[in-house]
Amino acid sequence: MAHEYGKETLSKEFKSDRDKGLPDSELVEAVVALANTDGGCVYLGVEDDGTATGVQRKHQDPVGLSAMIANRTVPPISVRAQLVGDGVTVIQVDVPKSHSVVSTKSGRILRRMMKVDGTPESVPMYPYEIATRLSDLGKLDYSAQPVPGATREDFDPLERDRLRKIISTYRSSDRNLLELSDEDLEKSLRLVVSADGNVTPTLTGLLLIGSEESLQRLVPTSEAAFQVLVGTDIKVNNTYRGPLLKTIEQIAESFAPWNPGTELTVGLFSSVVPEFDERAFREALVNAFGHRDYSVLGRVRVLVDDAGLTIANPGGFVEGINVHNLLTAEPHGRNPCLMDALKRTGLAERTGRGIDRIFEGALNYGRPLPDYSRSNGRGVSVLLPRSAPDEAFVELLAEERERSGKSMSLDGLLILDKLKRERRCGFDALSESLDMSDQRLRTVLGQLTESGLVESSGTNARRTYTLGAKVYRRSGKTVEYVRQSGIDRVRYPELIMKLMREQKSVSKNDVMELLHLDENQAYYQLRKLVGEGRAKKVGGGRNVRYEEMQRDDDGISGEQF
Repeated sequence: MAHEYGKETLSKEFKSDRDKGLPDSELVEAVVALANTDGGCVYLGVEDDGTATGVQRKHQDPVGLSAMIANRTVPPISVRAQLVGDGVTVIQVDVPKSHSVVSTKSGRILRRMMKVDGTPESVPMYPYEIATRLSDLGKLDYSAQPVPGATREDFDPLERDRLRKIISTYRSSDRNLLELSDEDLEKSLRLVVSADGNVTPTLTGLLLIGSEESLQRLVPTSEAAFQVLVGTDIKVNNTYRGPLLKTIEQIAESFAPWNPGTELTVGLFSSVVPEFDERAFREALVNAFGHRDYSVLGRVRVLVDDAGLTIANPGGFVEGINVHNLLTAEPHGRNPCLMDALKRTGLAERTGRGIDRIFEGALNYGRPLPDYSRSNGRGVSVLLPRSAPDEAFVELLAEERERSGKSMSLDGLLILDKLKRERRCGFDALSESLDMSDQRLRTVLGQLTESGLVESSGTNARRTYTLGAKVYRRSGKTVEYVRQSGIDRVRYPELIMKLMREQKSVSKNDVMELLHLDENQAYYQLRKLVGEGRAKKVGGGRNVRYEEMQRDDDGISGEQF
């Protein structure tokens, strides 16, 4: 059958075994390329167009083929080979993703990539790509490596003073560093290492306190930009090539005028809330510098435009981190030495959970979540969308903080945000979208339910969750709350009565909006409640409203219909 194996992809390679057969060296190179990328399958006995033409007899032994590949790769790659195909024999070689850099025994290191025309190929892996691959896998801390040709003379004394000033400014910093001499400070933060009897600056050292001239000469990959676009007009376009501490301060100063505030009143107090949370901005900025790939050209880019604030950096997520598990994966980065120095200076979150601060900066004000969807294998990009703070939501969190004596947890904020956007969610949907363990989710849902912020309905697998009455009442959406309680024709009377109790009274229009009924149907439902003695009319004409009948110990009292 023609084209039965589809098309080649980054994880699928076809190799013909016709004529004299495929040389073992070519098969081994194909396996190495897949292992150094994301793993996949090699189909031996299939043409480039996906047509199966079969394998030579010498390649029809899956066990022997697997052994040959293991013997000719360094470190040995353990593949699984099997005979497949209906009529025409094909060998399928399943290649695992390697957690190190592998090569052929002859020393060839290859990887898979897509060509301009959208087809895949295997290409040599260059030295800088090897460093990137190892750092992505957590096997190499590029930021801790000594920089060839660098000396302590490449450090800028003014930047060393800036470093000390930053340490003394932030409360979360390691104040013990201030007691050290310059040489001991550099050793403690691993800004230098001893190599061959000489003290040599590390990449971290040059990035933090190196002079601008030295950075351009020794670390040409270190660059940043701050841009402001209003529509298509470029208002600001600044480039920075100096040390990180100075650059972070410069970008923060340039950003401040483009971060206007909104006056927000909560209870008796008023405060100005910036459009983009300042703590979230700083964490995202420091993360971009701390986790970028310094082995490749590129720059950290900060962009303010009509959509919001975007902070992007070269270098994709490291192994084990992706858009879906950002908040739950064990924190680890590409440049441990650099991030450790940034944490000890107080610039970065000491717990390694700076990503939490970025999300809290949005969630605490009822704003949309940070958007990492544009991130890919080449870079990480986060968008903090423009949005006014949700005053009712902020007031609700303030009340809850006063009641419980503590701030809402990030997990709690995420659940409230999900229910706010989706209106109603089942347990499984919450668990999947929030990437939270079932036990943790049950615990937090229980706490939110106990506080009245969340309500549940249904049982077992059909149990669903909505925001509680107090949340909707605070935002003036009582009708929406009652609707979310569940609309069923049999439950119309109970839902109308529930709305009456929430609002004290209802109008015909309220019932039309609540149950999506027309005017006559709404009137019929209200008339039935009055006839049953459960409600009474108040007023007349266009202003007529309906209230719940009050009951005393002897039965129903009040006006009858």
